[in-house]
Amino acid sequence: MLARHLALPAVLPLIPAMLGAASLRAGAAKVDVTPTQFPVISNCMFLERIAEKAHAPLHAKALVLDDGGMRLAIVVVDSCMMPRELIDRAKDIARAKTGIPAERMLVSATHTHSAPASMGCLGSDAQPEYAELLPKKIAEAIESAAARLAPAKAGSASIDDYEHTHCRRWILRPDKMRSDPFGNLNVRANMHPGYRNPDAIAPSGPVDPGLSVLSIQTLEGKPLAVLANYSQHYFGSPILHPDYFGIFSDKIATRIGAGEGFVAMMSQGTSGDQMWMDYGKPKSDITLEQYSEGVTTRAMEAYRKIQYRDKLNLAMAETRLTLGRRAPDSQRLDWAKGLLSKMEGTKPRNQQEVYAREQVFLHDEPSRELKLQALRIGDLGIAAIPNEVFAITGLRIKARSPLPGTFVIELANGAEGYIPPPAQHKLGGYTTWPARSAALETGAEPRIAEAIIQLLEKVSGRKRREQAETQGVYARAVLDSRPSAYWRMSEFAGPHAADAAGKHVATYEDGIAFYLEGPESQAFSGAQINRAPYFAGGRLVSGVEVGGAYTIEMWFWNGLPPEARAVTGSLFSLGADELWIGGSQEAAGRLRFGSSSGVASIPTKAWTFVAFVREGSRVRVHLNGAEHPDIDANATAGVAAKLFVGGHAEGRFNFEGRIDEVAVYTRALTAGEIQRHYRASRE
Repeated sequence: MLARHLALPAVLPLIPAMLGAASLRAGAAKVDVTPTQFPVISNCMFLERIAEKAHAPLHAKALVLDDGGMRLAIVVVDSCMMPRELIDRAKDIARAKTGIPAERMLVSATHTHSAPASMGCLGSDAQPEYAELLPKKIAEAIESAAARLAPAKAGSASIDDYEHTHCRRWILRPDKMRSDPFGNLNVRANMHPGYRNPDAIAPSGPVDPGLSVLSIQTLEGKPLAVLANYSQHYFGSPILHPDYFGIFSDKIATRIGAGEGFVAMMSQGTSGDQMWMDYGKPKSDITLEQYSEGVTTRAMEAYRKIQYRDKLNLAMAETRLTLGRRAPDSQRLDWAKGLLSKMEGTKPRNQQEVYAREQVFLHDEPSRELKLQALRIGDLGIAAIPNEVFAITGLRIKARSPLPGTFVIELANGAEGYIPPPAQHKLGGYTTWPARSAALETGAEPRIAEAIIQLLEKVSGRKRREQAETQGVYARAVLDSRPSAYWRMSEFAGPHAADAAGKHVATYEDGIAFYLEGPESQAFSGAQINRAPYFAGGRLVSGVEVGGAYTIEMWFWNGLPPEARAVTGSLFSLGADELWIGGSQEAAGRLRFGSSSGVASIPTKAWTFVAFVREGSRVRVHLNGAEHPDIDANATAGVAAKLFVGGHAEGRFNFEGRIDEVAVYTRALTAGEIQRHYRASRE
């Protein structure tokens, strides 16, 4: 079974990061933040909701750590999101009470969608009385935790849990695109397509499966606190309720036999495009209780591996980053104001009214200053970002972090909306529509990720790790055949595709989603999961030069069934040579070269290996290692030109699906060589 994680150790004993590590002291506390007066507003849905009672208590939970030279606080609040201004007030109160500097406090929201509204969002306003109360309660939790500081030991472990989180944002068929709230037909990807929806092809991004557990105990081994982190948006619960975050905390306390004063908290990971539903399978009828039990069971597997240390160093750093918002132009602003005037001061009642109101908010505040943080507990790194972060961003930060174990807490120290990577902005959908829930400039994600990696370098005193492309037997077999270019296509982002042969860097166009799962075999990437991009209208372009004899090998995953449209798309185009799927309604779903008859039926949503070989006027096509003779024996010779992978030279009939492991040779490979490559992929 392929190991489905980055090459990070599962157990983090928090070995002292430098000489002179001091003895740890820790304190934990939780404060009830359930409102006492009803009704209250609950936000984080398109329209405003009203709660008449609480179905379960809500808490602010604090952990304070001290190594003798630094004292810091981590707080997790049962809230959907909290504005930076509210959190800053809480920090100021706590600083005055405890002496802990505000920049040494990390305050985050669990992201339960069943909490009182401490800020306005989409069609909902804040509950003023609750927003006034919450900072005092957060500060009280920090003060109580600091008052309980006592000698302690700590340890951490992580485990991959792919069962309980999935990508909720799916790519739609190009003939099934949807419109945004402003009437533009531009939505190629959107969240919650429904189970096995035939209009949705595949997830638009990877999963961040890391379930991390930091445990704090007394020197005698009595549990004091657990801080967990997992990238799953929320489950869904009656309002008001802490959702699975609260149930998990209760369950893990019971599982480890914790006594009075123990505090467990589940922080939110990089879940901007993650959810518990697996839309590629039949509908699940799992309950909130069952889901919470499942996550707890997996967390306990990590917990039982933890090794503890009582001497370790703490470090924490903060930076500020000012980013622009995608404020409306004059035409959109006029449209918004016109619609708002018809509403006559009432709350939004539909999606269009929600986004009209949001345009005015963005116009009135066209930029925001973000607080970003990183901290180190021994050899464990924690990053804090005030956004809803996509899984691919979390995976990239973990891969680059200089610390052997790292997790990201989102919606920390503020709530600045979704930060899709630039490539995801091109695909549209809810998480890209300009509003306070997704307002920042399209280039915000790489700037935020880079700032976080720099902070992790600062707190660790080490340089970042570079992305290492691991090689399995297939990759080695290809390289042994000395390709002119070999694009593994495992990048986190564009615009460039690295050449494993070291000669020809290719360029990704817009309309591509990155870091999806490729052909699943250790033969490709060794111990790591193999990665591939999804082509949703974009192409890979290279100036690699070939003559009258050449070979192009690749793996492809056809995303469209034959009934989707007559022409599925071009796998590659090189001068007069073009290999494509479809071409007429009768031949849809069949691989074709030029005007020849179909070579073979191509399965939908399955990986296929193809090699195209030209020797002067002769052309051969091999599928899954076997040569197919149904092709013109005397095809017109190709002309050396730019290579377009995933599309036609003129941008017509672009391929829809994933492509991976593209190799170009300036000679005609033999049938034996091609078979050897395919056999290597099966090992």
